[in-house]
Amino acid sequence: MADQLVTSPYDALLLLSFGGPEGPDDVIPFLENVTRGRGIPPERLKEVGQHYFLFGGVSPINEQNRALLDALRKDFAEHGVELPVYWGNRNWAPYLTDTLREMAADGRRRIAVLATSAYASYSGCRQYRENLADALATLAAEGLEPPRVDKLRHYFNHPGFLRPMAEGVLASLAELPESVRADAHLAFTTHSIPVASADTSGPVEDHGEGGAYVAQHLDTARLIVAAVREETGIEYPWRLVYQSRSGAPHIPWLEPDICDHLETLHGEGVPAVVMAPIGFVSDHMEVLYDLDTEAVAKAAELGLPVRRSATVGADPRFAAAVRDLLLERAATERGSVVERCALGTLGPSHDLCPVGCCPARAPRPAAAGADSPYA
Repeated sequence: MADQLVTSPYDALLLLSFGGPEGPDDVIPFLENVTRGRGIPPERLKEVGQHYFLFGGVSPINEQNRALLDALRKDFAEHGVELPVYWGNRNWAPYLTDTLREMAADGRRRIAVLATSAYASYSGCRQYRENLADALATLAAEGLEPPRVDKLRHYFNHPGFLRPMAEGVLASLAELPESVRADAHLAFTTHSIPVASADTSGPVEDHGEGGAYVAQHLDTARLIVAAVREETGIEYPWRLVYQSRSGAPHIPWLEPDICDHLETLHGEGVPAVVMAPIGFVSDHMEVLYDLDTEAVAKAAELGLPVRRSATVGADPRFAAAVRDLLLERAATERGSVVERCALGTLGPSHDLCPVGCCPARAPRPAAAGADSPYA
């Protein structure tokens, strides 16, 4: 019973992710799920689908989530946290609504949610909350009592997220030829989003040029650069760059693109680059195709040595960080004063997304926030 009291009021943890196809027949239906309501023509879906077909129609994200589930359950068991862990996806099986229906049938009434996105933005936070609200509304329409869901805070500056990535950069630097290693540059990559979305990311008080999305990534990059400097004694030049743009050409998105950046560095005589995908929790398709395929091909064309560092994935330190975030939030909900673990200059993120945080173009109900219809 004591173990259960540690996690009260929560009776389950939900791993909430994006989802991905697991075979060729899944690719187009998956992309239709992702783009539903956006008027994307079928020809464009087939074009994007080719990225998946290069890898047998399989995105690695679901397998990565299975590994993370195993890591979380192992960490919880080893530390006496008796809390079941479920998994639901926004865009592919196991679907979020099905998982919440299962959790409700199992009697779960108060659920902590870990989203596989570490940063503030509409697509990285609010959209997950909207999907939660949609799923809860479906349960209510079916006559089920929707459980309460609380999304764990952003973890971009938690040491359990940062340290594995810093070690990945160090390992990639060590793989470069010794003759160019000390003069290499670091390119920290994340998903590009529309400039307007970036500028309104985070709480209203954080809105501004780049908003919380850019500020949080910059803080993450600085912390990794400092860790690398402490280990190597070298202050490596670096820049935050972007990848995976998917919007209409006339709409401004965050730049520079990683391939354009590689061309710029090559033109400046930079001898080598380590690409560090700090915006991604695991090696899903944006990492495998946009970095390991397209960016690596661009570097080969330029004759520029590059390495791509590892994402966090199912690293045990990340699993421990999730446990830390869960117990922190549980204690806060019980009224305890909690010391929150966060490195860098921005401090720990909010528990409850405030009104006006990462707004959508068209307002929609969102769970796990101050404006949630499911309090």
